[in-house]
Amino acid sequence: MKSIKPGRGPSLMGGFAGVAAAVFGLLWTSFAAMSGAPVTFTLFGVVFVILAAGNAVYEFRNATGKNRHSVYDITDADEEPDPLEFRFRGESVRADRGETETGAVRYCPWCGAKLNADFAYCGRCGKKLPEL
Repeated sequence: MKSIKPGRGPSLMGGFAGVAAAVFGLLWTSFAAMSGAPVTFTLFGVVFVILAAGNAVYEFRNATGKNRHSVYDITDADEEPDPLEFRFRGESVRADRGETETGAVRYCPWCGAKLNADFAYCGRCGKKLPEL
């Protein structure tokens, strides 16, 4: 099964953008505190810094990690497994036929709906299923 994952370059750029946003948040917070602005301005800066730092950490881990989270780049299951597939389904899906390795349960390769073995079309999205 194909997965859509962010490329390592965009994730790395997102990490640098997160660092830049955190620096901006620090400047905002310090200027708000020094100028006597209302406390809500200072708290906004603190929240902004926390969110930007969290985003930077996520993006850098995604850019350098072995298994990235799915979003943009199309990869094959043989070249890089999808960690979300294992987390939410608890099993890996075969790339060639869209069925589990045990063969007990099938899922639609387009919308992920659970299927019976004899279905020719998906009951949720209506797309024709690949032949087994």
